[in-house]
Amino acid sequence: MGIQKRLSKKDAPTTITNDEKVISQDDFIVSKTDTKGFITYCNEIFVDMSGYTAEDLIGANHNIIRHPDMPRVAFKLAWDLLRSGKEFFGFVKNLRKDGGFYWVFAYITADYDLKGNIVGYTSFRRKPPRSAIEQIEPVYKLLVDSERRGGMEASGKLLADFLEEHKTTYDALVMNLQKGA
Repeated sequence: MGIQKRLSKKDAPTTITNDEKVISQDDFIVSKTDTKGFITYCNEIFVDMSGYTAEDLIGANHNIIRHPDMPRVAFKLAWDLLRSGKEFFGFVKNLRKDGGFYWVFAYITADYDLKGNIVGYTSFRRKPPRSAIEQIEPVYKLLVDSERRGGMEASGKLLADFLEEHKTTYDALVMNLQKGA
């Protein structure tokens, strides 16, 4: 028996479709990664929603499900928060193996060893309100377009300007969208 190839972003589908799979209201997607983002655990709902097998997912980098419509600055924000010991909440459009997608409201937190060192991350995802998707999707499009023109720095500035213009913080924006406010 040979060693299975570890999947990476290069193995993600290149043909993207508008086929959305909607997570059930009662379902939670759960996954764990090591500190580099390689998946160490995934529940059956994650397997079902992603379209990959558990064998494909375990050992793969979590970015295999990163949809091209997601601004990279969102993931930079998530990693910055997590590495500083904070939690991340956000809306994420994930890429399925078949090129389709699904939206989630994600909560990610660090896992610690007994000495207080970060040893990995656990993510819990659930169905977001449709109203939140409708409001965040055009913002993400602006951020992705900005990244294509001026890189991560440009989209980071655009996000900061957006939050300042709306007199809010990233956390407050996300929580208000999740509540349907």
